[in-house]
This record gives sequence, structure tokens and C-alpha cells, in this order.
Amino acid sequence: MLRTRVKELRARFDWSQEDLGRKVGATRQTIGMIEKGDYAPSVVLALKIAAAFGMPVEEVFYLEDNMVNEQKGRDHQ
Repeated sequence: MLRTRVKELRARFDWSQEDLGRKVGATRQTIGMIEKGDYAPSVVLALKIAAAFGMPVEEVFYLEDNMVNEQKGRDHQ
């Protein structure tokens, strides 16, 4: 499952969902759904969000540990 630090980072930058949405060309509702884990953003949107925070995308979005471990197990079979 895709996890995100968007809410945490948005709070650190003192941005509302609306503020971040304006910066990346998304709606407040989309940002809220990303934060709740109800919506996985496109690669383009994920890259725009990461750029808005000045961070690499993998520091903003990441796969839950057990998913990564399961994939590693399949790769070694």
C-alpha cells in the first residue's frame, strides 16, 4: 500500500490543502484523499507534490514495508 507524508509536510510548511492544491494544480479534495490514503496520485502529481516540498518523491511517498518485503521475496524466487 502506498503511504504518504503529505499531511505532515503540509503542516510543517503551514499550508492548507487548498494552498498545496493550488501549487500543484489539484483540488483541495484530491489533496485530502491523498492524505487519507483513499487516492494514489499519478506519477506526475506525485512528482509535483514532492517538488513543491523541495524533496525527492520517495521521501514523500513510499510503499508500506510488508509490500516491499513481499516483492523482494518474489524477485528472488
